[in-house]
Amino acid sequence: MLRALFPALLLLAAAPATAAPESLGVFSLWGAFRDGGRCYAIAEPAQVSRDADQRPFAAVGYWPARGRAGQVHFRLSREKRPGSAVLLRIDGRSFQLLAGPRDAWAPDPRADAEIQAAMRMGLDMTVETRSTRGALVRDQYGLRGAATAIDAAAVACAR
Repeated sequence: MLRALFPALLLLAAAPATAAPESLGVFSLWGAFRDGGRCYAIAEPAQVSRDADQRPFAAVGYWPARGRAGQVHFRLSREKRPGSAVLLRIDGRSFQLLAGPRDAWAPDPRADAEIQAAMRMGLDMTVETRSTRGALVRDQYGLRGAATAIDAAAVACAR
């Protein structure tokens, strides 16, 4: 499982890393890592939209130096059509995300907290939008292990 998560970790890096991320553990479908001054829980989707043009992931990040805690982030499997909404569905709940062409986030810290609470209790999570060609983009994630990975990342960055 760790080998499957590592390529997604490379995509998450905003700047070139000088060392490999430190594994905090792999918890079923999710992993937790520390990379410099940030920590994150991350997973690849169980099912990805057909003809994906990049490796998608879901992550919950902690950056103590930036004052960020529990920020959700999604890398989409296909570039999003301008103007298309990005919807996150966790079991019976729906959340509208803010998005750029290839990434999506919760609109504010309150929504981050609501999404995390739903992730902790949920079984399945789906991110949906339309691609630049109009095709439905649907990336599906299992949530088994998400709560433990999120907690591991939070504890690691609280030290």
